[in-house]
Amino acid sequence: MRTDQLISTFVEYYEERGHHRITGSTLLPPDDDPVLFTTSGMHPLTPYLEGRPHPLGRRLVNVQRCLRTTDLDEVGDATHLTVFEMLGTWSLGDYEGPLSLDWGYGLLTEGLGIDPGLLYATAFAGDGRTGPDTASVDLWQGLGVPVELTVEDNWWPNDSVGPCGPDSEIFLWTGDGPPQSTPTRDDRWVEVWNHVTMTHRRLDDGSLVPLPQRNVDTGLGLERLASLLQGKSSVFACDIFDPWRDLVPTLWPLDEPSLRLVCDHLRSAVVVLGDGVGPANTGRGYVLRRLVRRVLTTLWREDPSRSVGDLPRELVEHTLDHFRQDMRQTDVLRTLLDEEQRFRHLLERGRGVLAKPRFQGPLTEEDFHYLHDTHGLPRELVKTLREE
Repeated sequence: MRTDQLISTFVEYYEERGHHRITGSTLLPPDDDPVLFTTSGMHPLTPYLEGRPHPLGRRLVNVQRCLRTTDLDEVGDATHLTVFEMLGTWSLGDYEGPLSLDWGYGLLTEGLGIDPGLLYATAFAGDGRTGPDTASVDLWQGLGVPVELTVEDNWWPNDSVGPCGPDSEIFLWTGDGPPQSTPTRDDRWVEVWNHVTMTHRRLDDGSLVPLPQRNVDTGLGLERLASLLQGKSSVFACDIFDPWRDLVPTLWPLDEPSLRLVCDHLRSAVVVLGDGVGPANTGRGYVLRRLVRRVLTTLWREDPSRSVGDLPRELVEHTLDHFRQDMRQTDVLRTLLDEEQRFRHLLERGRGVLAKPRFQGPLTEEDFHYLHDTHGLPRELVKTLREE
């Protein structure tokens, strides 16, 4: 099943169950939000999860683009992306968690054709402050799906102030042969869907108080599920990356981890630019700058003459079209090339500074601060130059 078919199947399934599709927002949260980028499907819906009535009602479904920088060092493995899309459903004080799980099971097995024998679930075991999530356990047992109880892995979120509660996660077996072990003991069980029942609010002192409105928030990674349904070994092999995998290797021969990083970071940079963020030394702009520099560092490792200016326009256009962005591809490519030139100049200056006798030995924290504040050399760039 192609990605576009997966999206339509998901949305239509929930529309048939009384959910209204809402338009996904950009990567940029509201101005008063301290978070740099939208990190999950529920992020733009926080006011409604807090109790404000939503104009479209109490059952919602959408597709939301997200960006997470916490996983940058994981990009290159089989499951992590910087920019990705999240399929989400919400009950705003309407139905409870077991019904959400029942519908999720139905979509996966009947709507998407997944063998029920390849599914495993996890649920909250209780921790002394709140009891076990027996409702979810009963639901899974009634469906014949094995369920594993955990504590920290099945309470969402673990440490943030605000709405929280038990979650039940659905895993799909990706190994050869019949399923073995459990999700916490075998990483061939891949998480595909998280269903959170928001039952409490965590206060500043860590205590929990019951919420007057109990919500259900679910999130399903589009690219991850697409790769599994298409029998691919990684998210980078699903159909949405086909143009990238067709064109990038012919332009820049790379090993597989490097190819994945370059495709992910360039695609993410295009999306960030398409949402109106420009390169900068702080905030959102620095995230963009860091993505571009990680690409260039990877490309130049074997051939310093490589240039992002050679990126095929088809890839920029494909990405902007997929994310429904209006920026011109020529403007995207011009910005990327400007960043490349700026980075080349910075590297030349950095090599000259680091060649001074003061920086020949081990660097102290004072050295790192000096190099950043005086010469504009970030810590990660200094480390890269020292490894040359």
